[in-house]
Amino acid sequence: MPRPPTGGAGHGTAGAADQLVSIGTVLTQLREEFPEVTISKIRFLEAEGLVEPQRTASGYRKFSPADVERLARILRMQRDHYLPLKVIREHLDALERGEQVRLPAPASGGRRESPDGDPWDTDADAPTAARVGRAELLVAAGVGEDELAEWEAYGLITPVADGAYDAEAVTIAKLVAELGGFGLEPRHLRAVKAAAEREAGLVEQVVAPLRRHRNPQTRAHAEATAKELAALSVRLHAALLQTALGVRLH
Repeated sequence: MPRPPTGGAGHGTAGAADQLVSIGTVLTQLREEFPEVTISKIRFLEAEGLVEPQRTASGYRKFSPADVERLARILRMQRDHYLPLKVIREHLDALERGEQVRLPAPASGGRRESPDGDPWDTDADAPTAARVGRAELLVAAGVGEDELAEWEAYGLITPVADGAYDAEAVTIAKLVAELGGFGLEPRHLRAVKAAAEREAGLVEQVVAPLRRHRNPQTRAHAEATAKELAALSVRLHAALLQTALGVRLH
């Protein structure tokens, strides 16, 4: 990631150092456009490798103007286009190479510009969340009607309003089938389902105020926030499970 210039003649490295700011200052600058952003959010983006602030000898983060602008771009892509972090990273890398980036249409539609005036093309025909039919789900998971009916009876898989299934149902079906190969039946997985619902309730507690916010941009950001919290929850669950298994295996 590019670092800030070192300044003009006579300034040297001191000029560059003068441009570096603390994480608290970054938070204040970003909150003018993103009132929901937090220090934890900035640290999370750093942990995911999306921004790389400098560190002082004492370990304090110092952000350059380029770092702050990069963070703003990331937050816009999340808020306006609901992009996952992996895709955002790819887009940022492409922008740094001087390539033009096509983004899915924002919630309000139309054409957007980057903060420095460069056009970001939006794709008005970008697909929405995928849906699969029952026959497609059976084929993708490699199971029969009886198995799928049993999974539905235990609430592990649920069709949406139109009788189809969202794309995540395919992943769930494959995982349930694989676990079945180890002798874990749907009735055994009810505890996993219940734990997931409890975690979803915690995420909803956090994003509910964003969804009720009067600012439409803040409401739109709720979806991206929910996805990030879900990803963190999954990582925590995995770490706790591994720790628990490690304790029991010793």
